[in-house]
Amino acid sequence: MIRVLIADDQSMVRAGFRMILGAQEDMEVVADVPDGIEAVRRARELRPDVCLLDIRMPGLDGLEVTRQLAGSDVADPLKVVVVTTFDLDEYVHAALQGGASGFLLKDAGPALLIEAVRAAARGDALVSPQVTVRLLQHFGGQRPATRSAPDTGLTERELDVVRAAADGLTNSEIGAELFLSLSTVKTHLASVQAKLGVRNRVGIAAWAWRHGIMDPESSA
Repeated sequence: MIRVLIADDQSMVRAGFRMILGAQEDMEVVADVPDGIEAVRRARELRPDVCLLDIRMPGLDGLEVTRQLAGSDVADPLKVVVVTTFDLDEYVHAALQGGASGFLLKDAGPALLIEAVRAAARGDALVSPQVTVRLLQHFGGQRPATRSAPDTGLTERELDVVRAAADGLTNSEIGAELFLSLSTVKTHLASVQAKLGVRNRVGIAAWAWRHGIMDPESSA
């Protein structure tokens, strides 16, 4: 059972998310709260599998809540999916830096909401071509002309996995594309995270776009 905490200052949004997620056989909404202070308190108390956070909330905004629950200095971080209207990319950039493992548009619809929560819960964060790749391209800015990786110790196979993850593929899709077992994909991703010093696959994707690792045709 995936235990979810919802934090949003709009009661109708919370009610809608609760109705959608609560109808899933594998999900349980353990709390919904209207502000960031309560989100931090309840998340630390309940230790949900996934925290679904709005960015704009009273008390503490979603960016600060993300840092407190999933930041690099958190000993036992929680999984956070940030909800955004995508009108301010710098907000999502800050959420990424703060440890968020997924992003969701508020108007994305029930199917993507459910997919984002399940992806975060299994450690296979939602990095959809429609949302996060566009964000990461913005985050990366002007990509370098040279697409060679910095000296990180990544193998060629690990770089293949990095490109696939940054292009929005799930673990299963990476395995199918690269002819790897699911366990091998997870092993490569864990190794990449350790070598790059990032917390999750979104951090991997950000690194790939920032350093110009992507093949030109992959963003077409």
